[in-house]
Amino acid sequence: MPIRTVLLTSLSKYDGQRNRQLQAREFHQIAGRAGRAGFDTAGTVVVQAPEHEVENARLLAKAGDDERKRRKVVRKKPPDGFVSWSAATHNRLLAAAPEPLRSQFAVSPAMVLNVLARQGDPVAALRRLLTDNHEPLARRKHVRAAIGVYRSLLAAGVVERLDQPDEQGRTIRLTVDLPADFALNQPLSTFALAAIELLDPASESFALDVLSVIEATLDDPRQVLQAQQSKARAEVIAQLKAEGVDYTERVRLIDQVSYPQPLAELLEAAFTTYSAGHPWLLGARLSPKSVVRDMFSRAMSFNEYVAYYGLSRSEGLLLRYLSDAFRTLRSSVPPAARTEQVEDLTSWLGELVRQVDSSLLDEWERLADPAAAPAGRPEPELPAGNLSANVRALTVLVRNAMFRRVELAARHAWAELGELDAGSGWDAEAWQAALADYFAEHGSIGISQAARGKELIALETGPRRWQVRQVLDDPAGDRDWAITAEVDLAATDEAGEPVIVLSGVGNA
Repeated sequence: MPIRTVLLTSLSKYDGQRNRQLQAREFHQIAGRAGRAGFDTAGTVVVQAPEHEVENARLLAKAGDDERKRRKVVRKKPPDGFVSWSAATHNRLLAAAPEPLRSQFAVSPAMVLNVLARQGDPVAALRRLLTDNHEPLARRKHVRAAIGVYRSLLAAGVVERLDQPDEQGRTIRLTVDLPADFALNQPLSTFALAAIELLDPASESFALDVLSVIEATLDDPRQVLQAQQSKARAEVIAQLKAEGVDYTERVRLIDQVSYPQPLAELLEAAFTTYSAGHPWLLGARLSPKSVVRDMFSRAMSFNEYVAYYGLSRSEGLLLRYLSDAFRTLRSSVPPAARTEQVEDLTSWLGELVRQVDSSLLDEWERLADPAAAPAGRPEPELPAGNLSANVRALTVLVRNAMFRRVELAARHAWAELGELDAGSGWDAEAWQAALADYFAEHGSIGISQAARGKELIALETGPRRWQVRQVLDDPAGDRDWAITAEVDLAATDEAGEPVIVLSGVGNA
């Protein structure tokens, strides 16, 4: 946007793979925004010096001109992995010509799929796209990649070859069982189709396993994964110290702890086999991880998840990842795998993203359905969606909110329970007192996948309030204890998340 002064806090950046100094093109692109047209005759660009150099300058200034004091100053060192810059770096970037632009065009399953979906001869259209361009040295590479993607789509059953051209003159067409919004928008989407077929639809964890397949094909949110690994290692260290394990052995064991990677063994073995028959995928990287699945399994909201892993400086990264996961889950899972649980999970994730920042999905919906905005007329403002209007998503959110209380109760996390329900008059002491008789009788509360099953929660919907009853899974199987609550729909719409009003905990 137009601005008079641009401030750069550093002349280095992390580009997704390594820390490096800014390129001249990057510097000029940002610095060139300084100066508002029609308001300023010149713009100002300010570059901050590295933090450790500023601190060292302060220490030397404090020492004054006394050489003995200046020699005794302990200079602050740059942090590990720091890429330094200086006034000379700034001057070099000012004088340097911008680096030449390089084409980032790449053949993807989504691109090939969209071309094949056109009317007319898709082969001719794809040939024209790949050969009539300004990349003479890369044409052969793009053609080979397109052939590889086509073979992969054909092997996955996404497209079929016709013996005779159809009424539109096509010899290749999409299979008829794909939904209108189906899209293979990740390099490994065709592998995901094949991998989903390896899962057992009868399994209790089928929906979460489908999600794990999708997550394994997405780009890594590195800061989130690093936070997961750090927390996992901290928990293991605490456990090993409590068990009296010596330092050397602790270090060895800690090195083996990573962030959660569900289905890693199954997916990596399947990918090795799949790549053997699809050699154009050998350069692709499968990355099993659990971010969306972890958030769902912990029954956490966006803000709770950010606080749990200390991601306050990476909220944007997390939100973009959740948005990508929702779009891929919604458009890349075949109809046969869209069970009720998968649809619930998809609806929950979409509403979670929308309640944090609806623009991420509203813009995508506009792009997906341009006919919704008449040509030549301004697009209408999309109304802010009320959470209560999306019954399916709210149902999943309420179930998660209730199970969150079950998990905390199972861990005797009375303080956290008190924070959740202080507005209902249930502080930590009230929760502990309410469950004292339960733990005296049963000893523990189950939090397995079966414990969060639909049969253990009852929802009675209403125009203003929902009644909720969450049964506790006790070891004896009596299931005679429950948490009861109400959902205030008006407050829920205002807050953008379920507002649970606890009404009781006891033997029912």
